[in-house]
Amino acid sequence: MRMILVGPPGAGKGTQAARLVQNFRIPHISSGDMLRAAVKEGTELGQEADRYMKAGKLVPDAVVIGMILDRITKPDAANGFMLDGFPRTVPQAEALDAALKKAGFDLDAIVLIEVADDLIKERVTGRRSDAAGNIYHIKNNPAPAGVSVVQRKDDTEEACTERLVKYHGETEPILPFYEKKGILKRVNGVGSLDEVSARIRKALGTH
Repeated sequence: MRMILVGPPGAGKGTQAARLVQNFRIPHISSGDMLRAAVKEGTELGQEADRYMKAGKLVPDAVVIGMILDRITKPDAANGFMLDGFPRTVPQAEALDAALKKAGFDLDAIVLIEVADDLIKERVTGRRSDAAGNIYHIKNNPAPAGVSVVQRKDDTEEACTERLVKYHGETEPILPFYEKKGILKRVNGVGSLDEVSARIRKALGTH
């Protein structure tokens, strides 16, 4: 199963990603983690990416795609892979599609976890964390009495609104591109973790 996981910030992608890679026994390829690993390993592409990052510039799409192609040829990706965090824009989706085709790879599915903005804001702004890094929610999972919690900067209403605006403006436009190819799978992200997991499996035809 070769797939890309997309959805707004706070939609629950991280949790579902962990379940999907376990179910399909495929690697979770996060573009951010991959970049950091390549830089640490000092690969040719990693060194190139490092030069851009040290200069405070964005790593070019061609470099990121080169890393993805290199990563998906590793033995652990023989049964497929799950890409997360890329593509984020239409040009990236088009460039990745062309590069994958050239390398002889076809995507099986783009899984979109859908959650309305107002619910995303409620989820994100209600999150709190303690000193040990445990995550709570003021409404759904309050911290035990006596446990001191704080709201992270990323979880403020302003930060959440900013990330949603970016998602709708940049990432959402890639959806029609994959819809035309017939591989976009829309999944309702509201409900328990098990309910959402079951919907994803059903959408992928593996229930």
